[in-house]
Amino acid sequence: MASAGKPEGEGPEAEASSGTRIGSVLRLWPALIAASAAVVVLLSLAGLPAGLLLGPMLTAIAFSFFGKRIAVPIVPFSLAQGIVGLLIARTMTWPVLQEIGADWSIFVMSVLAVVFAAVALGWLLARFQVLPGTTAIWGAFPGAATVMTLMSGSFGADMRLVAFMQYTRVVIVTIVAATIARLWTGTGGDGAPEPILWLVTPDWWALGQTLALVIIGVVAGRRSGLPAGAMIVPVVLGSALNVAGLVDIELPQPLLAVSYALVGWAIGSRFDRDVIRHASRALPRVLASILALVATCAVFAWLLVRFVGIDPLSAYLATSPGGADAVAIISASTDVNVAFVMSMQIARFFFVMALGPMLARFVARRSHF
Repeated sequence: MASAGKPEGEGPEAEASSGTRIGSVLRLWPALIAASAAVVVLLSLAGLPAGLLLGPMLTAIAFSFFGKRIAVPIVPFSLAQGIVGLLIARTMTWPVLQEIGADWSIFVMSVLAVVFAAVALGWLLARFQVLPGTTAIWGAFPGAATVMTLMSGSFGADMRLVAFMQYTRVVIVTIVAATIARLWTGTGGDGAPEPILWLVTPDWWALGQTLALVIIGVVAGRRSGLPAGAMIVPVVLGSALNVAGLVDIELPQPLLAVSYALVGWAIGSRFDRDVIRHASRALPRVLASILALVATCAVFAWLLVRFVGIDPLSAYLATSPGGADAVAIISASTDVNVAFVMSMQIARFFFVMALGPMLARFVARRSHF
């Protein structure tokens, strides 16, 4: 019988149970952080891309699979989204806009070709019920893996399966692009050594501006009611200020590492055994779709070489459906037209970010998912 004066379930036993749950969660965080760090180191040693994001995400998936799920608090998660948004905004500069404006017709045709090829493959995955509803379409969008994953949940797709598709593609496409660059030029796209990036002293004034911009953008984004507003508003606001030269976006490696970890944990903690089983069953067909997209983009690159006169490696990296950050690292260490490559990647990213929801809904309505 419940104790007098208290509803059943709110007696000392319930209080003790609640305290045990809180203590258990608090004990999980150090284990999660330590395990995530170990996985990040292993991924880095293996040369796999996006280790700072994939490591925490894979660790959180493993914890969830064994019943040790952790919920990331909303405020740190929103701030992490804002920092990711400014990371994207930092790539939008005046030279990039000039490059796009000078050859706008080439950019339009190339961006549309890659995006619609990806959407077609996503539609096939959804049509044959490899993944449910618009999830396959969101997962197939080329580039902007983190943004597409975060936005998809706000539009009714299964964020967990979108993450599975997006990050599987990021890993495969980046490995293929780095391998082609290494074979073509004898260099591998290693970029700056990781330890050096961690030890660089930031510009404190620029860092203060950046953090203020994150807070303003996240608050405005959350109040705007926009899907993934905590990230979208910082992207738009930061891009405008960066192009105008009114702000220096400073994002030191430790800050990025914490932000990637929070995003990775938030995504990974949503996985459960049913989702993992579904993803494992879908893996062969998802891999086939990714390889088909890589081959299709290689054809588009050949067309740029044949009819526009772009050198083959620049054309391939420009049309590669991987993450812009990984392509930037590869491009910086190879003899390619970096401005053309990054302008194409960034133009496609903003196109997908702006029109991705509309495309996903349009295809879904026409296909009766």
